[in-house]
Amino acid sequence: MSIPVWQRLLGILLYMIPWSDSLPFGRNLFVEFPFLRWLSLPAIPIVILQQAIPFGGFLLFLILFLAVIRNSKVPYFIRFNALQALLLDIGIILLSYAFQILIQPLGSGLILRTFSNSILVTMLAILIFAFIQCIQGSEPDLPGISQAVRIQLF
Repeated sequence: MSIPVWQRLLGILLYMIPWSDSLPFGRNLFVEFPFLRWLSLPAIPIVILQQAIPFGGFLLFLILFLAVIRNSKVPYFIRFNALQALLLDIGIILLSYAFQILIQPLGSGLILRTFSNSILVTMLAILIFAFIQCIQGSEPDLPGISQAVRIQLF
């Protein structure tokens, strides 16, 4: 069965949620290479939504989880990508807390910048992979994460 184009596009848009939360990790890269700032443009609507509404990120999470992921009337492809994007986002949020608590007190040296840049580049690679898979109409198979998503959706 072929996935309709609107579901493919919506699947791609769902990955802007973890991308918006991973952008602060690229602060150093954006300073060193200003032309990379254009990578943040697709995430601007999500960032604005999260900052304009109190607890916007949490509300977005609840809406997606309750109205999309747990709603069996929503097509499986969208539910799969929504849950996978939310799991990626949870991972990014946990990493940002770990950075704030464990690594940033050590200073802003080369190790911090390297870890931070690595997280952004890894997330970018995951997003490119997910975009290509969604455009082709197949589920982006991320090791561990996709298995957890399939278990939750069945």
